[in-house]
Amino acid sequence: MKKAVQTEQMPVGLLQLDNNDLAILRLLQENARITVREIAEKIHLSTTPVHERIKRLEQTGVIKQYATLLDHAKVKKGLMVICYVSLKEHSKNAGVKFIKTINALNEVVECYNISGEFDFMLKVVEENMDSYYDFHVNRLSQIENIGNVQSVFVMGVIKQTHQLVW
Repeated sequence: MKKAVQTEQMPVGLLQLDNNDLAILRLLQENARITVREIAEKIHLSTTPVHERIKRLEQTGVIKQYATLLDHAKVKKGLMVICYVSLKEHSKNAGVKFIKTINALNEVVECYNISGEFDFMLKVVEENMDSYYDFHVNRLSQIENIGNVQSVFVMGVIKQTHQLVW
């Protein structure tokens, strides 16, 4: 009697990710432009099941989007600032208003709701200190319900990745 081969599975909600799914995700994180054919060759499957797996990963939200990472300095966004923000009022309505406003600010490329002394951490990119000053004084500080803002200027990037490893 032939013994069933067990594959490692990782639950994601009700979705089970097997080793082939994880291999596909690793390859797509390394290069989102890799073709289905190239993935199939690397993980030793035919193109049809690879394509079906990618579609399932997209439809279930495991793959949220595909992105192009830019060199900030080469597109005149060389100043990176981490802004810690606290709100005066901590109601649900106040939080929703703040989040809606932050989502409309193109300078803010990431926003996290955090614990501790501050309520939010923003990653802001600007061309230079003058443009950041203008953003801080005329846009960020003008948002209703802002209590305190602390800006930390990034001197250099040591590690920057969006790749999850398991």
